[in-house]
Amino acid sequence: MFKDTSFLTSQIRFKKSFLCIGLDPDLEKMPSNFRSLNQPFFEFCSEVVRNTSHLAVAYKINIAFFETLGPEGWIQLEKLVKIIPEECLIIADAKRADIGNTSKKYAEYFFERLGADAVTLHPYMGVDSLEPFFQFKEKWSIILALTSNPGAADFELVQTDIGEYFFERILKVFEHSAFKNNIMYVVGATKAEYLLKVRQHCPNAFLLIPGVGEQGGDLKEVILNGRNISEGLLINVGRKILYPKSLNTSMTDVLEAASDYQSQMADFF
Repeated sequence: MFKDTSFLTSQIRFKKSFLCIGLDPDLEKMPSNFRSLNQPFFEFCSEVVRNTSHLAVAYKINIAFFETLGPEGWIQLEKLVKIIPEECLIIADAKRADIGNTSKKYAEYFFERLGADAVTLHPYMGVDSLEPFFQFKEKWSIILALTSNPGAADFELVQTDIGEYFFERILKVFEHSAFKNNIMYVVGATKAEYLLKVRQHCPNAFLLIPGVGEQGGDLKEVILNGRNISEGLLINVGRKILYPKSLNTSMTDVLEAASDYQSQMADFF
């Protein structure tokens, strides 16, 4: 099933939430009762999902954390995807892209074997490097446009000879492609002052917004400047929900943190 724009819009309005929870399992930060389990990443993340799926419209799984475990990490990752409720969008945060035959294999893994609904991609090798992902008509490709890290200034905020930012060039190219109906864009909450400019180029697209929470992005500014008629936002919060206390975080704390973000979002409905 393609969790298309209308599906996402209905879930956002039903839950009164733009919340996307980042699943970044870290043995050093997760509650101690999970660390000694045979599959700690799966057990911890699945408990987070069970406690928050009524509040979240999406989960963004950071593939790097699972990769650190080697083959066992992939086993836990695939098991985790299977327990996420159907009404929630599953994003594989992998930031892949390569020449065509390699991208084709990446796309087959994340979309067919893993069963993710979306995958994050980098555009810097050009449109042809992403076309294998676009061939999956009932999946989302989420393209990095303007990221939340300070290093975004190195390339994404460089202005071209016609006075546009490089991230604007990215948006223009993909928004004029034949695949734009299954493309989202990553725009960091720490760059919220650029959201109005982003929306000039992609008024109808969904945006995945990291950077609210630990990185200090302003939730209100993101919603006011980034929302569109289809709601159009998936606002990711990771560490501030997974690890709301520096020590001895419990699932009650996780639920309270997620509820707090959802409550702030509900004020806009």
